[in-house]
Amino acid sequence: MTAVDDARTLLATEPVGVWSAPGRANLIGEHTDYNEGFVFPFAIAQRTAAAVALRSDDVIRVRSTFAPDAVEVSLADLDDRIAAGGLDWAGYPLGVAWALLREAPDATPRGVDIALASEVPVGAGLSSSAAIEGAVASALNDVWNAGLDKVALARVGRIAENDAVGAPTGIMDQMASMLGVADAATFLDCRTLDTRAVPLGFADAGLAILVVDTLVEHAHSTGGYRERREACERGAAAFDVPSLRDLTVDDLPRAAEILDDVTFRRVRHVVTENQRVLDTVAALDADGPAAIGDLLVASHASMRDDFEISVPELDLAVETTLASGALGARMTGGGFGGAAIALIPVGLIPAASDAVLAAFAASSFRTPNVFTVTPSEGARRDA
Repeated sequence: MTAVDDARTLLATEPVGVWSAPGRANLIGEHTDYNEGFVFPFAIAQRTAAAVALRSDDVIRVRSTFAPDAVEVSLADLDDRIAAGGLDWAGYPLGVAWALLREAPDATPRGVDIALASEVPVGAGLSSSAAIEGAVASALNDVWNAGLDKVALARVGRIAENDAVGAPTGIMDQMASMLGVADAATFLDCRTLDTRAVPLGFADAGLAILVVDTLVEHAHSTGGYRERREACERGAAAFDVPSLRDLTVDDLPRAAEILDDVTFRRVRHVVTENQRVLDTVAALDADGPAAIGDLLVASHASMRDDFEISVPELDLAVETTLASGALGARMTGGGFGGAAIALIPVGLIPAASDAVLAAFAASSFRTPNVFTVTPSEGARRDA
């Protein structure tokens, strides 16, 4: 059964509709989004579905396949419940409802039952949270007649994640989930929110993206992510610019002079990563997907050494897939766990997967989940 089927079953009554949104894999461009830089993610085939039924009262009731208990809150009490926090997983769908009402004051809210089911691995750096947000935002946008476009709905998801859940993330995940196009990645300017769907051509080139989910769990609302963001803000302040987007690689020698070592390395990652995104898009346009492997490898080294967000399991996944014939590999997502991706010829996938499993076993690491992802369509109504 698909997530759409599971959500319908969980709802236990006839829905007025079912909406879904995908997770995402970030091909390149990590921790550049909240620095108003460039990112290059793609939506994946694994999706989260939201089945919605109307109620006769003003209660929002959310339940999911990944938690045993439903959570209820009245529309009148929504502000207070969000402010109080402590909603755990329900903070995502309820936060979306709260943020949507802020962004669409002409909406016509009413009570709803929402049932969520997901195929997106949690904690793998594939943005299971943005998939929840995209599915719920799409559903409530229709049911409450909010009239928001997909970019505005991505903004709703970010507000929910930042202000309701408390995770200081940028808007990349939500934009990728909302705007995904099959066989393409979304080149996003996080300052202007301008986007371009860039064809990837993996299948035609005989390539695929292999994911190694290390099962090392991370949480963006905890300190490591926030500390990296604060370091970026210090770096921008030292140059008296709004964000690190305003710096280029030519500014790095000066940065080395005026910043402490840790802040400099954080800044160097973001500045060079922005350039790698631009170079990746240019390489795809000019030469196709086989030309981007070295950029992926350089991205991982920068995250490992300068931003210090990798972990031994991620490094091993990257090293093993490269040794098994991948053209490029890197950790993806916020770091401190999660998944690595590898751009690899399709015929090498079985041997590379076996090599990863053997390497993790030899290192006494937890057995990872190894699977492929396909660039896919963004948020949609399914029924």
